[in-house]
Amino acid sequence: MRVLCLNCTLKLSPEPSNTGDLAEHVLAELRGRGFETETVRVTDHVVDPGVVSEAVTDRDEWPALHAKVLAADVLIVATPTWLGQPSSVSKRVLERMDAMLAETKDDDETPVAYGKVAGVVVTGNEDGAHHCIAEICGALNDIGYTLPGQNWTYWNKGPGPGEEEWDSTEERDWTLTTGRAMASNLAAVATALQAHPVPAPPA
Repeated sequence: MRVLCLNCTLKLSPEPSNTGDLAEHVLAELRGRGFETETVRVTDHVVDPGVVSEAVTDRDEWPALHAKVLAADVLIVATPTWLGQPSSVSKRVLERMDAMLAETKDDDETPVAYGKVAGVVVTGNEDGAHHCIAEICGALNDIGYTLPGQNWTYWNKGPGPGEEEWDSTEERDWTLTTGRAMASNLAAVATALQAHPVPAPPA
């Protein structure tokens, strides 16, 4: 089974990403359970504003990312917190995924996200993790993703200024323990849905 992590950091490669680093701990747990994983740093691609899956301009790379989203059994949206909000990059991704509300599988009845599982990773040196998780999970649920209980992990050093590197602080153990639980829950539900797919909505 495939896992796709969309790292919605504001940083361009090769600048280190705390968000990507924390997400990698969750991905490593999933690989240990037999899942194939891939991470895409969204800022390394051109994603134009819009609410369609097709290219908005000639430079728009969202269609290729959309194909990766569709191919994944598990989607993880990883974002930093800025001003208590998910990153603008994560919001751009969710806006483009809005088109999936009208997309169906080959039977022309089942929404494309049915049977897929999603989770969230949040980092930041301020409060706002639960708000970010709620916003992203709400959007993914609207699209049709199944959200296991405790499908997230986060590190927020707040309130006020604090350490920038999540893995150098005393919250590190809690964050990693929660990440292991996140991976376990995502794997369990994805495996269950593979055996018992979500049916198309009743007519």
